[in-house]
Amino acid sequence: MTLLLALAAACLVSAAIERRGGSEPFGHRPADLAMRFGSYALLTLAWFVFSWRPWLAGLSTVLTVAGLVIVSRMKRAVIGEPLVFSDFALLPQVPRHPQLYYIPPVTSPIIAGPALVSIAAIALWFWLEPTLLPSSAAASLIAVVALPAALSALVLAALRPPVSGWLARRFPRPEPERDIGRVGLPATLAAYALRHRTEAAAAEPLPAVPTLPGEPVVVVIQLESFVDPERLGGPPLPLMELIRSRASEYGRLRVPAHGAYTMRSEHAVLTGRDADSLGFGRFDPYLAGGGDEPTSLARIAAGAGYDTAFVHPFHRDFFQRAQVMRRLGFRRLVMEEDFAGAPRVGPYMSDVALGAHILEEVRARRGPLFLFSVTMENHGPWKPGRLPGIDDPLAQYLHHVAGTGRMVEDLVAGLAGERAVLCVFGDHAPSLPTCRPGFGDTSTDYALFRFGGPQGAPRRIDRTADALGRRLRDTLAPESTAPATPGPAQA
Repeated sequence: MTLLLALAAACLVSAAIERRGGSEPFGHRPADLAMRFGSYALLTLAWFVFSWRPWLAGLSTVLTVAGLVIVSRMKRAVIGEPLVFSDFALLPQVPRHPQLYYIPPVTSPIIAGPALVSIAAIALWFWLEPTLLPSSAAASLIAVVALPAALSALVLAALRPPVSGWLARRFPRPEPERDIGRVGLPATLAAYALRHRTEAAAAEPLPAVPTLPGEPVVVVIQLESFVDPERLGGPPLPLMELIRSRASEYGRLRVPAHGAYTMRSEHAVLTGRDADSLGFGRFDPYLAGGGDEPTSLARIAAGAGYDTAFVHPFHRDFFQRAQVMRRLGFRRLVMEEDFAGAPRVGPYMSDVALGAHILEEVRARRGPLFLFSVTMENHGPWKPGRLPGIDDPLAQYLHHVAGTGRMVEDLVAGLAGERAVLCVFGDHAPSLPTCRPGFGDTSTDYALFRFGGPQGAPRRIDRTADALGRRLRDTLAPESTAPATPGPAQA
């Protein structure tokens, strides 16, 4: 009876928290309510497995739901979307790379203090609340094994018919805002994770196997948090005038996220796949495919005889990039350890220095080269202490974006004597206080330069990130794809 009372209390309080704290309409259909309350009950039972104390389990459920709602609201305010199941796969990188987040390290008193107090409170609760485990050792052992086994069996059942089919009908496609309103955040997180495990994402049509390389040098650079600074109220960037006067194609690039999720834009450009083809893997494409992408630019380039290099002056383990990039088809990885002693601007390697290294790679090549690089200088967060004498976040961003501009200008000048293609694009808008979700419809800026061949007049063609990836296939193996259809041009 005590467990039922604690379970009922946890469900009612959790529902009240989501109704009051959520931004989505609260679903009232009986089937939706059943799924919502069922998720609270299962969460309570999961906590109960760890303590065998019903009121502690109920309180843990309430705190879990409240924490999820708070984090989801904070994420929505900064990035424009709620918490999703794939976010939990990124948690291990937070303590490994705390400088990339607006949180102190775990050793900080701000984090360590509350954590220690929480541990002490849990220990006290364990002492005060009696356990519901049977007094018999044999019965206790059976209970300790049976309840976790039952919960595990439920998860396994959800991964197989008929439950998996029922979930597919209830959640045919990812619509997180709608689904959180219908069934609640915990149920949506669990359902999406299960759907991701069981769905078969739509396959992209494979380009023909190329026999000859296209342009001898193809350099693609993903510019961290890059947008035209005038769109943020900053001064004109000389690079933008160079783009408008010299690039063969340029324009706005609609990317899959605002302020974060670099891997979404990266994956879209590298594979030419749009988000709809990824199903529930759209939230973290690298978690979904792990780099096994037949349409990868690197794989196409390697098949056409190119040396394929991935250049990124940061840790190999971030986003599991080293593993993913090799599976995408990159034969050489040039990463943080290769830039020891390189000049830094703020906490990260200078974009200008990275551009100089890219030119060295081009000049040292022994055959066709496809090089994909990801910059780091302008990675957030932008907070006091990052740059001497500059504490305002926007001023810090503008200081770094000027360096990005000089890097691209140097590359344009350095590649002028080559037969080459240079593509630069912003992965997402910066998550600055002055640049909130909805800015530019998640658009950044891109440019495509051609060197050593006929030059037409610059054209503005606004594209999606995946369309840019398909456009780049033509530069690597022109006979492997049909001509790209540009997006709507804007004046």
